[in-house]
Amino acid sequence: MIAALLAVLLQTLPDAAEKADWKQVEKLLKDGADVNAVQADGMTALHWAAQHDHREIVGRLLKAGAKPNAANQFGVTPLSLACVNGGTMVVDLLLEGGADPQTTLPGGETALLTASRTGRLNTVGLLLNKGAKVDATDAKGQSPLMWAAADGHADVVDLLLKSGANAKLRLKSGFTALLFAARNGKIDVVRVLLKAGGDPNEAIDTKVGRGRGMARNGTSALLLAVENGHFELAIALVDAGANPNDVRSGDGPLHALTWVRMPHRGDGEDGQPAPQGSGRLTSLEFVRGIVKRGADVNLALGKGASSAGGIAAEGATPFLLAARRADLPYMKLLVELGADPMRPNKDGCTPLMTAAGLGTLAPTEEAGTEDESLEAVKYLLEKGADVNTVDKNGETAMHGAAYKSLPKMVRLLADRGAKIEVWNRKNRHGWTPVLIAEGFRPGNFKPSVETLAALHDVMRAAGVTPPPPTPRPDPAASKKGYDDKK
Repeated sequence: MIAALLAVLLQTLPDAAEKADWKQVEKLLKDGADVNAVQADGMTALHWAAQHDHREIVGRLLKAGAKPNAANQFGVTPLSLACVNGGTMVVDLLLEGGADPQTTLPGGETALLTASRTGRLNTVGLLLNKGAKVDATDAKGQSPLMWAAADGHADVVDLLLKSGANAKLRLKSGFTALLFAARNGKIDVVRVLLKAGGDPNEAIDTKVGRGRGMARNGTSALLLAVENGHFELAIALVDAGANPNDVRSGDGPLHALTWVRMPHRGDGEDGQPAPQGSGRLTSLEFVRGIVKRGADVNLALGKGASSAGGIAAEGATPFLLAARRADLPYMKLLVELGADPMRPNKDGCTPLMTAAGLGTLAPTEEAGTEDESLEAVKYLLEKGADVNTVDKNGETAMHGAAYKSLPKMVRLLADRGAKIEVWNRKNRHGWTPVLIAEGFRPGNFKPSVETLAALHDVMRAAGVTPPPPTPRPDPAASKKGYDDKK
C-alpha cells in the first residue's frame, strides 16, 4: 500500500495522462506540475491527451503553457497523434494553440497526409485552412490525394481537388490517385476523380521498368479493376470511356479475367487465391457487360504479351487462355458471345492443346485440375476440335497431357482418336510425350510414373512397343539446352 501511494506521489504529469487519469492530471496542474515534463521517450501530457482525443484536457494543457509543437524522440508531435484519431475538435484546439499545420514525421508524413488517410473531412478542412500544403508528399512521393483515394474517402478527395490537389501526380511506380482507387475498388472515389476531369484510360507510366510487385507499363485503371475483382467499377470505367479492348500492358481485360477467375494452385507468386473484389457484379456478369459495351471476344494478343505461361501469348484469345486454365464456364460463355473455340495462337497451339495441358511448367500447381481439364477437352471435342492437330513446335494435345502429368487425359485422347503416328514424335526440343513424362522438360524434372504408365498402355493398345527408359540428363544441362533452343 505504501509503495502504491509512493508511486502516485511520484507520478509525473505525462505519466498520469498516459494512464488517462484525468483527475490526477487536473490535480497536478493545480499543484503547479511542469506542463512540459517529458517521459523517457519525449512524450508529454499534451501528446497523451491528443492521443486519447480528450479535448478538455488538451485545452487546459495549452492554456497552462504546453508546447503544441513538442516532438518526442521519434519526431511525433501532438498534432500528428490527433490526426491519427481524426478528432476534429482536438486538431482545432492544437492549431489555434500554435501547432504547425505542416508538422511532418521523419518519413515525410505530414499532418494532412495522416488526416487524409483517416478520412475525417473536417480535420482535413481545418489543416487546409491553416495553410497545410495540399500536395506535400512523403518520402515515397505519396500525396494526401493518393492516400485518401486509396482508402476510399471520396468526400476528402473532393475537398482536396477543390483545394488545388494535383490529380496527375505520379509515383515512380507509375501509380496516380485514380489508379490507386481503381486497384482498391473505391468506386465512389473513381467517380469523383472522373467528374473532376480524370482520364478513364489512365494507365501505369514509369521509366523505371517493372520491379518485383510492380505493375507493367500500360496497365490501365480498367485492367487494375479487373485483376482485383472490382467488376462493377470496371464497367463504370468503360461507361466513362475506358477502352474495353485496351492491351497496352500486353493483356486485355477479358484475357486477364482468365487468371483472376482461375489462379494457379501453387504456393509461389502466381499461386494466389482469387481476389474477393467488390461491387454487385460476378465475373461472368462482368463479361456480358463489357462485351455488350464493345469488348472483342476474339481479341488476339500482340507481341509483348505475357499472360500465357508456357505457350506463346502472341495471338492468344481470351478463349484460348480460358482453355489453358480449364475454365469451362468461362469458355462456354465466350462461345455463347461469339468466341471462336478453334482459333490458335501464333504457333498454331489450339485451345484443345492448352486444355489438355500444353504449356504447363509446374504440374499439380497450375490452374485446372485433371477433372476440370478432362471436362474442358470433352467440350472442345464436342465442338469439333481436332485431337490430332500438330503446332509449329511439333507438339500435340498428347504432349500437353504429358506436360501436365494427366494420365486420365492420355487415355481420353487415345479413346477420342489421337493417332500414335501423329503424337509419338519428338517436338522441336527433341521430346516425345513419353520423354516428357520421364522428366525431359523445362521447369519440373520429376518423372510422372502414372502418366508414363498410361502412355505405355495406349502404345501397346496401338501395337507399339514402349521404348526402354532413357538415361536422365543433368538437370542444369537440360535447362540450358532448352533455353538455347528457345
